[in-house]
Amino acid sequence: MRKEFSKRPKAFKENWPGEFTLFSWEDFLTAIPTPIFVATSYKANGKENACLQSWSTFVGDDKGLICVMAAVNRNGHFYKTLKESGVCVLNFPSANIYDKCSATVTNNNYEDNEITKSGLTAEASVTINAPRIKECFLNLECELLWDRPLYENSGHSTLALRTKHITMDSNYYDESINGRYGKTGIIYNIHSPRNADTGECMGDKLGVLEIL
Repeated sequence: MRKEFSKRPKAFKENWPGEFTLFSWEDFLTAIPTPIFVATSYKANGKENACLQSWSTFVGDDKGLICVMAAVNRNGHFYKTLKESGVCVLNFPSANIYDKCSATVTNNNYEDNEITKSGLTAEASVTINAPRIKECFLNLECELLWDRPLYENSGHSTLALRTKHITMDSNYYDESINGRYGKTGIIYNIHSPRNADTGECMGDKLGVLEIL
């Protein structure tokens, strides 16, 4: 049975105060997965900044591979450092190091080296002044193309980044070894799917892509 939704289902209740302000209820109804990566840069004090990120998409043409980051908090360290330096690295982890990548969410004081404090290894990039995460199988060194508010007076920005350099573990572009997909490849953010009739919440999950 197809159902129509213009308003939040009555069964949807916030799991914590302000959840439906920070996130749209439509996000939980549709639960459209997007790839997970860690965006890294240097803060003005020279310390590593790391921001676990999703809600992004990738597209390319003869001018390069572009990442469109749909919603970046304008009050966060990552947005500030990106605006200051104009560069960052997008680091793609496999599921076995997700816990360490997730730890960057709490290891985010201004004086923290957020990569190393989370148990990961920072290394120099090839083309830009931003740290890479060594344990991630794919690193995209990027420059900022443009920055626009998600909508008028939004606290989030939509950003476009152009890839300048790619580092990738050969075991991952070889689909006969690890490959880009499946349990060892790119992981996806499945954002707290909910049942519109009962309000039952699955909670945040990780997903992987299976080739059909």
